[in-house]
Amino acid sequence: MTIDLGLLGAYLTAADATAAQAVALEDAGYGAVWLAASPAADLLPAERLLDATSRIVVGTSVINAWQANAGTVADSYHRIAAKHPDRLVLGIGAGHREIDAGYTSPVAKITTYLDTLTAAGVPADRLLLAALGPTMLRLAADRAAGTVTLQVTPEHTRRAREIVGADKLVVPGHGVLLATDVERARATGRAAVGPLLGIANYAGNLRRIGYTDQDLTEPFSDRLIDALVLHGDAAAIAAGIHAELAAGANHVGLHAMGEDPIGVLRTIAQAVPDQRVLRT
Repeated sequence: MTIDLGLLGAYLTAADATAAQAVALEDAGYGAVWLAASPAADLLPAERLLDATSRIVVGTSVINAWQANAGTVADSYHRIAAKHPDRLVLGIGAGHREIDAGYTSPVAKITTYLDTLTAAGVPADRLLLAALGPTMLRLAADRAAGTVTLQVTPEHTRRAREIVGADKLVVPGHGVLLATDVERARATGRAAVGPLLGIANYAGNLRRIGYTDQDLTEPFSDRLIDALVLHGDAAAIAAGIHAELAAGANHVGLHAMGEDPIGVLRTIAQAVPDQRVLRT
């Protein structure tokens, strides 16, 4: 059975996420908290948030296969799932050549990592892969519950859905910014996503779905920034979320920007109708 993530998720940085934030997001109707920035193999931040809440799912987005020992991750999964069944999802990623020492074939690395998790009894329907290209998406369809991604657009979501099929999860993530001054919003968005656009995996994926060298050259095109960071009032951001759902997403993770990220997330939740779109 696939875990029910609900419609909306919220990104928090694994090292800084607090129990109070998780409780506030659960109260606001969020179905999941996604722990960003390569959570450690002990999964202690996930355990802390699950201990403090009663319903919300906690997922990793994502565990870095080059940094977190797969055997330790499996042990951590079983420890936490025993206390909180059906509330923990492991997002796994292959990292990036620019960051991870010894980086080689991402597909080979993830395949070996999944082999270890499977041998240790971690169910495939509790795993999501950070899959951008077609080969990794096919692996997500074959060996996991689906895919969780960042720095993507509805066009990528549409292509991902075609590859993984109807019965798998497609979970894109977006930056969100409540700001009606378009130029200021774009400046904030550029500052947030600019460093990531220098990573070959992200840039290559965006080229694959139709963006050009001009879009991907600093200061980056308005159309690219607008696609990656949803901004405007709550209704405009809700429209961007629904564009992802229409393209085939099951659930959309939101990374709130600004001085009051939890307040931003509360406001957006109020603007999005309560729908249950995930398969259970």
